[in-house]
Amino acid sequence: MQDGYTIMRSAVPAGLITQIADDLDPRYSETPYCKGGFYGARTKRFGRLLIRSPHMTDLVMHPDILALAETALGPWCDRIQLNLTQAIELHPGALAQLPHRDQDMWQGAIGEVEYLLNVMWPLTAFTEANGATVIWPRSHGVEALVEEPAEAPIVAEAEPGDAIIFLGSTLHGAGANRSVGVRRGIIISYCLGWLKPYENQWLAYPPEIAKDFPPELAALAGYAQHRPNLGNFEGQCPSVLFGGYPSEPIAAVDALRPDQDALLADYVAAQRRDDDGVLAA
Repeated sequence: MQDGYTIMRSAVPAGLITQIADDLDPRYSETPYCKGGFYGARTKRFGRLLIRSPHMTDLVMHPDILALAETALGPWCDRIQLNLTQAIELHPGALAQLPHRDQDMWQGAIGEVEYLLNVMWPLTAFTEANGATVIWPRSHGVEALVEEPAEAPIVAEAEPGDAIIFLGSTLHGAGANRSVGVRRGIIISYCLGWLKPYENQWLAYPPEIAKDFPPELAALAGYAQHRPNLGNFEGQCPSVLFGGYPSEPIAAVDALRPDQDALLADYVAAQRRDDDGVLAA
């Protein structure tokens, strides 16, 4: 994404978005307004969307978007992971959000690594009047080191079924809702597999819930190790918990990258040759 963002028109059928919107509607009604200037005093937010609509899997596992996330983030990790699923509702009178870059939550090196890919899915039409996401084109990557963006922002107007996609290094923020209606949307984001995700996936989807996910979704939600051995449970993939907590001790099992396996094999072989030489002498 040379501009730091793109809008994928008609990424999914509008009917799928309608089903998700209907599933989430009761939770929107029950959720109180946020507290704090960043989240927004006239804004509602809630997460754990994979348990709130059976259709959310279609968005999270969208093959074209996953491929884009792999391309954007793959150079810096062994595997990507789900960072967040969050529903957002801007009410009339909501102020424009502070422009920000989501990568800043990790305080990592700026301009050297891409940490995150965001996907905003409108549940209602996103317009300039109701607070559509504002994005600064080409403010990503090394441009994140520049205090003032070189280009003027654009308003990412979109319809249900469209996907607004932008990097974690891209400057953006919700617009002000100057309309008389609410603006509803879903944010799904993917990050490097070795980072601590924004939403604690193991608490959002504990083993008794995640065991019923498709295997690829469970892995994306944290039930997979990031080689080497990161995110393990007792030295094994955390998906071992889908069968319940082990009643007996279990063996730790290497989970290494191919290059590490090769290096280890050479190292072990060299030691064995040395041992054989000592025994022969």
